[in-house]
Amino acid sequence: MPMAIKALGYVVIQTAQLQRWDHFLTQVAGVMRAADATDGAHLYRIDQRPFRFRIEPGAQDRFVAAAYEIDGAAALAELAERIAAAGRPVEFGSDAGAALRGVDRYFATSDPAGNGLEFYCGDSVAEAPFVSPLGIPAFVTGEMGMGHAVFSAPNFNECVIFYRDVVGFHETDMPRFFFGDGSADDPGMGFAFMHADNGRHHSIALGEGPVPPSGCVHLMLELPSLVEVGKAYDRMKALGYAESASLGQHYNDETVGFYVQTPGGFDLEIGCDSLVIDPATWEVTRHKGISIWGHEWAWQKAMKEQQAAAE
Repeated sequence: MPMAIKALGYVVIQTAQLQRWDHFLTQVAGVMRAADATDGAHLYRIDQRPFRFRIEPGAQDRFVAAAYEIDGAAALAELAERIAAAGRPVEFGSDAGAALRGVDRYFATSDPAGNGLEFYCGDSVAEAPFVSPLGIPAFVTGEMGMGHAVFSAPNFNECVIFYRDVVGFHETDMPRFFFGDGSADDPGMGFAFMHADNGRHHSIALGEGPVPPSGCVHLMLELPSLVEVGKAYDRMKALGYAESASLGQHYNDETVGFYVQTPGGFDLEIGCDSLVIDPATWEVTRHKGISIWGHEWAWQKAMKEQQAAAE
C-alpha cells in the first residue's frame, strides 16, 4: 500500500492580475504578503511556512498545481516511480526551483484528468512571525497543512484510483450528489473526499465532471473561529467580490463557511470548526447531501431570480 501524503503544503497559481490577487488575498482572506521570490513570484503566508500561495506572473489566469508534502526523499522517489509507471508525466525540479519553494526536492505531475500537482519533501520555516494585515490571530494549519484543494475530473473513477492506489490518499467520504429533480433520469455526480496522513477530513477532493477553464474547483482555508469567518464574509461583500455560496455548514466535514470567487475564476472556501478525524481508524462515509444548512450557490440564486422575473 502506498505511503500516505503528509498534507497540502502550498499552491501555485499563474495570473495576469497580480495586483487583483494581492488585494483579494490580503484584504479578503487576510493572509500575509511575504517578500517576493527571486524569480518575481508573489508569495503569501498563513503561518510559519515561508509561503502557502505562490502567485506567478503570466499571460493567463490558471491554477498550476496543488503541492503535497511527502515524508522523506526515499518516499518521494518511490512515489515518482509509481506515478511514472501509471503513465503520468514526472518532471523533477531543479535545485533552484526547490529553493524557490522552500523544499529539499520536488517533482511536478498531473492526475489522469490533467489537474496539476507537485509533490515534495523537506520543508522550511520563516524566521519572521506570521502577522495578518487584518489582525487574524492564526489560520488552522500545523500537521493538517494548508487546507484542501478540489478538482474536477470527467474520468472520475480513473482519477479516484490514481489518488488512492498510486499516490496514497485514503477515502473519507464517497457520496453521489443529485442536483436535478431526483427522478430516475438524474444520474447524479460522484464525489470523492480523500484524507492525507493527518486529521483533516479531506486534503483533496474530486467532483465528476469536466475540468473547468480555471484548472481548479476550489481551495479551502480554515480560520480559528466563526467570528473571523463572519468578518471575512462581510469583507467579501463590502469589497465587491462575487459570492459563490452563502454561509452554511457541510455534512461531511462539518465546516461552517462560505465560498467566494477568486481572481483566478475558481472559488476559495473560508470556513471554521472543521471535523478532525483519526486517519488510522476512519471508516468511509457516504453522505446524502452537501449541506446541513445554508450554502445557497450562485447558480441557485440566479435560477430563483430568473423564475421570479418570469412570473
